[in-house]
Amino acid sequence: MTASPRRAPRNASPITRIDRDGDSTVQSLTRALQLLEVLAEDDEGYRLVDIAARSGLSSSTAHRLLTTLEQRQFVQFDRETNLWYVGVRCFSVGAAFARRRRIAQLALPVMRRLRDSNGESVNLGIADLGDIVFVTQVESREVMRAIGKPGFRAPLHGTAMGQAILAAMAEDDVLQYLRTYGLPKLTANTIARASRLHETLGEVRRAGFAIDDEQNAVGLRCIAAAIRDEHGQPFGAISLVGPTQRIRSADFASLGATVRAAADEITAAYGGHLR
Repeated sequence: MTASPRRAPRNASPITRIDRDGDSTVQSLTRALQLLEVLAEDDEGYRLVDIAARSGLSSSTAHRLLTTLEQRQFVQFDRETNLWYVGVRCFSVGAAFARRRRIAQLALPVMRRLRDSNGESVNLGIADLGDIVFVTQVESREVMRAIGKPGFRAPLHGTAMGQAILAAMAEDDVLQYLRTYGLPKLTANTIARASRLHETLGEVRRAGFAIDDEQNAVGLRCIAAAIRDEHGQPFGAISLVGPTQRIRSADFASLGATVRAAADEITAAYGGHLR
């Protein structure tokens, strides 16, 4: 959504013009969100005149913003009744928030047990577009430990959690990921060739877990397994992460089996379907 540009005074500086346009855009966004809040008050829908009155906006401004929101499916207009409603995109955004909260609540007890039995930090991540987004972490009690910040994002191919999710996706979806996001390198060990990614994902499918050997951060190793929804589709993952001197390659198989069992437990608690 963009605001109509306003003519700046002849002697206005470029910075002033940018700031004013930015203020206008923020104002339009604030007003659009205000309209969504009004529509959320009643499932029966509102007429334009009522929306304008409740929001304090003019009918013309409210209609302009509602039309833009309708194009993005955040609101819905019934042309027979002339009523406006909250749209399906609002539901999908709200569902994503609810899912994130619910999965964190279900996962934390399992993550704590995994941390306590292995001594290393345990992460929970959710897939978002081409990234894995860190939701929460149960930290190791070791002085030297991996610390993850909630909200941190990393490309799927560059993390164990992301690779676990990619391996559980359909081949067409993996190809779409490659076309859309490519394979940017994070470290010298990050997968940078499509052939290598396909080979790695095949290994992940056979093992049931993914390994990040300093692909995302130098000095850290990570072992992850995917969490699935009720349709068996991957939407998140958990991982065990620690310094290379403590997570040894000789222990990958045993640690991987433990992480996979924990991910399957979270999937079951979530009501997901194991394939």
